[in-house]
Amino acid sequence: MSKKINRAYSVSNVLSKKFNPLDFTGEWKASLGQPDKAFSAIIYGNTTNGKTEAAIKLAKYLTNFGKVAYDSLEQGLSATIRDALIRNHMEDLENSFILLDREPFDELLIRMNKPKSPDFLFIDSVQYTRITKAQYYQLKELMLKKGKGIIWISQAKGKSPKGALADDIMFDVDLKLWVEGFKLFPDGRLNGGGEPFVIWAQKAAKYWKEIV
Repeated sequence: MSKKINRAYSVSNVLSKKFNPLDFTGEWKASLGQPDKAFSAIIYGNTTNGKTEAAIKLAKYLTNFGKVAYDSLEQGLSATIRDALIRNHMEDLENSFILLDREPFDELLIRMNKPKSPDFLFIDSVQYTRITKAQYYQLKELMLKKGKGIIWISQAKGKSPKGALADDIMFDVDLKLWVEGFKLFPDGRLNGGGEPFVIWAQKAAKYWKEIV
């Protein structure tokens, strides 16, 4: 029995394929451009530089385009996460944002495989997933198949994501978002954008003034 091979696409097939770019505006467009809805990203940086704050701000913005799930593996349902939600007025979002309290990988797969699963998934953080590279690709393919976005948050070692899996993810995702001094610096397959995004104006001003 011959093995089935994947479909090959002609140029006209490729040119006629419909994608689903997100209509980002303002500072988010200037920074991230207009990624496809099924985009992937990694937000990484050293501790106390604003990774969680950046992720929560992006999660809130993405609720304009669908439902967002945030799997808080590292901090769980904690005072730190609660305070970040309060600072960003997440109470206004009702059911368009849900926080998952350390939901393990197997349960996350079940959730995201459901017909009305969230449109965007944040995983905080890579180091607390305890998954293999094969499991990473399993989740990636599921999200692509369903046309949904996935954003990974990672600790850093120096100016690189910490650990082999996080390093692999950085080279695989569409958007690489380095966080330092409460600013987000975008890189990767940007559809426009490229400007730094200020996560927390007062803290960013203090940090960058002190290191100049």
